[in-house]
Amino acid sequence: MSNRKTPSLNTGSMSDISFLLLTFFLLTSSINTEQGIPRKLPPPKTDDTEEKKVDLNKRNVLNVLVNFRDEISVNNEVILVTELKDKAKEFFANPLNDPSLPEKVNKPIEGLGDFAVSKGVVSLTNDQGTSYNMYVMVQNELQRAVNELRDETALQYFGKKYAALDTASQRAITLAIPMNISEAPPMDFSKTGAAQ
Repeated sequence: MSNRKTPSLNTGSMSDISFLLLTFFLLTSSINTEQGIPRKLPPPKTDDTEEKKVDLNKRNVLNVLVNFRDEISVNNEVILVTELKDKAKEFFANPLNDPSLPEKVNKPIEGLGDFAVSKGVVSLTNDQGTSYNMYVMVQNELQRAVNELRDETALQYFGKKYAALDTASQRAITLAIPMNISEAPPMDFSKTGAAQ
């Protein structure tokens, strides 16, 4: 028998290729970043100046309070979380120009022409003891109300739902149906006696 040496493979270049492939995939793949909930927060209080009070017509504000027992009150009427979307949708749409619902102002919007935009604002106040689950459910219901109104308007003007529109058309629908939800700092309703 002859003593032949088996040739060995040089794996140095294999590790270089593996490293290059790993680098390529890391650089070209997209990473989903978490986004917060888009809401208007109240301005910080300042000691030297008085608080600026916004003059809002009472009919233009939908007061949503969530207490420490996760009960929801809309303009002093206790409702279930499943009813919130329809209440908010009716509030923003005001289809019959009800004088108890928000005013509308005609604005020229590119792609839509003159559009009656609601002046309505949802003022959301949570208790310090509100559960995170209820907080998220309330936010979802308010978002669903706006999403449904945007879909309905997009179907009426463009024949497609909002998500299927191009960027310019989405911008027009967003201007027509704005997300007017203002969130106040959490309160302690158990001490104030409100929203019980």
